[in-house]
Amino acid sequence: MFTLAVPAITAQLVNMLYNIVDRIYIGHIPEIGSNALTGVGICFPIIILIMAFSSLVAMGGAPQAAIAMGQQNNEKAERILGNCFTSLLIVAVALTAVFLIFGEPILWAFGASENTIGYANDYLQIYIIGTVFVQIALGMNMFITTQGFAKTSMLTVVIGAALNIILDPVFIFMFNMGVQGAALATIISQGVSAAWVIRFLTGKRTNLHIKKHCMRISPQIMLPVLALGVSPFIMQSTESLLSVVLNTSLLKYGGDIAVGAYTVLGSVIQIVNLPMQGLFQGAQPITSYNYGAQKFDRVKKSVRLLTITAVTYGTVFWLALMLVPQVFVGMFTSDAALTETTVWAMRIFLAGVFAFGFQGSFQNSFLALGQAKVSLLMALLRKIVLLIPLIFIMPVFFENKLFGVFIAEPIADILAAIVTTIAFITWARKNLNKPKKDT
Repeated sequence: MFTLAVPAITAQLVNMLYNIVDRIYIGHIPEIGSNALTGVGICFPIIILIMAFSSLVAMGGAPQAAIAMGQQNNEKAERILGNCFTSLLIVAVALTAVFLIFGEPILWAFGASENTIGYANDYLQIYIIGTVFVQIALGMNMFITTQGFAKTSMLTVVIGAALNIILDPVFIFMFNMGVQGAALATIISQGVSAAWVIRFLTGKRTNLHIKKHCMRISPQIMLPVLALGVSPFIMQSTESLLSVVLNTSLLKYGGDIAVGAYTVLGSVIQIVNLPMQGLFQGAQPITSYNYGAQKFDRVKKSVRLLTITAVTYGTVFWLALMLVPQVFVGMFTSDAALTETTVWAMRIFLAGVFAFGFQGSFQNSFLALGQAKVSLLMALLRKIVLLIPLIFIMPVFFENKLFGVFIAEPIADILAAIVTTIAFITWARKNLNKPKKDT
């Protein structure tokens, strides 16, 4: 597991730079940094939604391909790969058209103000042009990981992120392009990553190849893929919906500075979550393959090790966030007012980070085991059933309405972790104690 997980974690750490390095540079632009950072933060729900569609296809397809490989059916695995590639291209075209046409009205609805709409729209209109690169780089890279080529998968992200880090200051400061420069640097970098992925999956080293005759979409292939991919799609797309709800509520109770604080907090959550996602990716092929081969003892061991590692990581990070929040906030802004608000909010909003390991491990284990319906229910639980209603309910009970909005997050995190843990243990006792093949 760790042989696969370490490169995946490294890839996610580098991928994290894709998502936060723009904000670090933008937040320190002289004079306009605070409003520009908030404006780019308004784009988060759209960026998350674009990524969610890649997960709908890839995180539904990659486990199915791994299970097929475990059953010694590589022909079916290649058909899954080809169908997913075509689907990602179709999704990219549709998303690009929608957001180029309706981007600005959507940004207003997502919490933009007169002070931030210009920055938000400038960033989005360039970023959206690279949607096809995002779909291919993120989506097809999952099929590299699921074959066990973890280092190659890592390089996909490292190459793009390293280029992004180099290009960002060039476009933002040297060419004086501001937020437009940050967006341009990002899509160029994603384009290079996408080219790397396609080159590998059409080359000699890969076990599964993109083949023309496998690219014709088949309902028999794609319906099970989409059924399984609905869960991670819901997980990410509801993150988009959650960002909209939070942005509008924070704008109502705290103005632009509260929205700016959430932009920083969202970046910190990515610092916590993305390495954990790398760990989940490292465990997925092992869990899926052994489940397909009916080696249930190995399945249980992989889930157990995954959970212990994720919970330990989440707890260590939680301690750091509670003890020295100013260190994390200082990465993104030097504005005194924004720093003060964000440090205060961090100890409230991220008080449930220690529970992320339980929720994420068991949620992703359900996905790796092909349990689409249960995984979907767990995906809906934290954000739709618990968190979004609590964002509207909790301010009623507090004189400080802003505190009420922020405290909703840890309450939902802890309750969701408890329910997901109980659900997985119950399912495992019924389904992972069957007679197994020799290991």
